[in-house]
Amino acid sequence: MTQSTFNRRGFLKGAAAAAAVVPLASCAAGGGGGDSDTGSTAKAGAKSDANPFGIKEDGKLDAVIFNGGYGIAYCEFAAQQMKKKYPKLTTSVKASNNISQELQPRFVGGNPPDVIDNSGANSIGIASIVDQLDTVDDILEAKNYEGKKISDTLYAGVKEGGTYSDKFVVFNYVMSALAVWYSASLFEANGWSVPKTWDDAYKLGEQAKKKGKYLFCWGKEAASYYRTLTLGTAYKEGGDEVRLAIENLEKKAWSQKTVQDTLTALKRIIDAGFMKPGGAGTQFTAAQAQWSNDQSAIMYPSGSWIENEMKKQTKAGFKMTGCPEFVLTDSPKMGYDAMDAAPGEPFILPKKAVNAGAGKEFMRAMLSKDAATNFAKTILSPTVVKDTVPADGFGSTALVSLTKMLDAAGDKVFSIKFVDYYGMNTQHLVLWNDFLAGKSSVAELTKGMQEISDKIADDSSVKKITVK
Repeated sequence: MTQSTFNRRGFLKGAAAAAAVVPLASCAAGGGGGDSDTGSTAKAGAKSDANPFGIKEDGKLDAVIFNGGYGIAYCEFAAQQMKKKYPKLTTSVKASNNISQELQPRFVGGNPPDVIDNSGANSIGIASIVDQLDTVDDILEAKNYEGKKISDTLYAGVKEGGTYSDKFVVFNYVMSALAVWYSASLFEANGWSVPKTWDDAYKLGEQAKKKGKYLFCWGKEAASYYRTLTLGTAYKEGGDEVRLAIENLEKKAWSQKTVQDTLTALKRIIDAGFMKPGGAGTQFTAAQAQWSNDQSAIMYPSGSWIENEMKKQTKAGFKMTGCPEFVLTDSPKMGYDAMDAAPGEPFILPKKAVNAGAGKEFMRAMLSKDAATNFAKTILSPTVVKDTVPADGFGSTALVSLTKMLDAAGDKVFSIKFVDYYGMNTQHLVLWNDFLAGKSSVAELTKGMQEISDKIADDSSVKKITVK
């Protein structure tokens, strides 16, 4: 599972573990010696426009990349771009399916990788390691491989989305967006209309049932996609009042009427039997194939990585297309076209990495036009680098629809930050699997979600963020 943004993670096991790791992290941060800014023990090279981070040209790049919906080939491509500039450099780009478990010992031991793609269901909660991360403002100021200042080549929001505790420590690479995905060809064949409201979605569920199909399906590792869908609705419908209460862990935030109305709308669909059973025991890509290949379910909420993630398990002629997350009424505060969209796929650079500047040079390679275009063409999703996707979306209906949605949303975009920051996803998955399986009520889900937020809000050992 990717990748994004949105909605994943925990250093060990959710929020409580994030708090427990802080003392260990602090100890690790104190070791290693070297430069006070980067913490590196490697001999750096001379800094220049051609080598802005003073990378040791005969050193080594140590990169660990989450092997999810995007794979790791795009990072291997960027490493090859580095090799062209620094032929003596040794590059290691390793795949990981469990970032927190595999890298926790390295953080504690004071020898983390140079750069980490901190994504997946078990990513590291940023709150637990924020003080161990290098700031990345200087990447924006550097020139890319084409000789242009990197900050001038990017979409807006990269710095804002990666700033925690007033420190820019996360460089998000992919212009991610959450949507509800469907097959335009299947809808056309059945004369179905794309739903805008939850009432529309319920009616579509009735129509799908007559054809022997379900409206939705889910897999156990991705049950939280429905949390993202419902929060997307609530934020669009209620605006900042609803969004900030959730994001800032306010008491009774999950009891807000707009949130409750949204959860009730989803519960109505579950109770009507429009959710394909068995998701809590189904691996998430197998569940997604029920939508993209078997077409036993006709809609699926996910991120813009879904086409690449399922490209080997998508029915021919599927015409994958996205629509904005549903709303409750005809007059949502943010508008129907508003989107959960922001730079995502978080890359982090530990201070105590061994090779000075290697992680930042890797990001410079990633932000080159060649690497960004390669990503868009092979992954069929845009990066934060502008002007790398042609009008035909490289032949991808999903990418074309995503571009149209982003254009329609304009500046009416938002992101869900609290889950990633506090590493809540593991705990959330338990609650959402039960809810989607019809084993719990709206009240029980609300109680559980609020308790997780309250526990972190009340824990003085966990660094808090204030979302605006």
